[in-house]
Amino acid sequence: MIEQYTFGKIVINGKTYHSDIIIFGDTVRDDWWRRKGHELCVADIEKAIEEFRPTVMVVGTGKFGLMKVLPETDSFLQSRQIRLIANKTEKAWETYNSLLNSEKVLGAFHLTC
Repeated sequence: MIEQYTFGKIVINGKTYHSDIIIFGDTVRDDWWRRKGHELCVADIEKAIEEFRPTVMVVGTGKFGLMKVLPETDSFLQSRQIRLIANKTEKAWETYNSLLNSEKVLGAFHLTC
């Protein structure tokens, strides 16, 4: 469960992270980086999607919402029947938490801009 988010920092199950993360269940990957900076490409999430097989993906697009989900990424998720919820990270982390008990949710969170 995500406990707190502030610009550049997220706290999950008592551990603080200062880099962008992908989270599913108890697995947190803090080595996640996008290939094109502020764009979320299929290649950025494909491995996690195949491994975790979520029903919904929550994307935190940063404090100011500067990270964009590319149309081909949205299409990729739709083709796998994965619902996409993208919002600024300060709202997205709360959405992620609210879905934990009812969905197989994968979260990808940009922590800065």
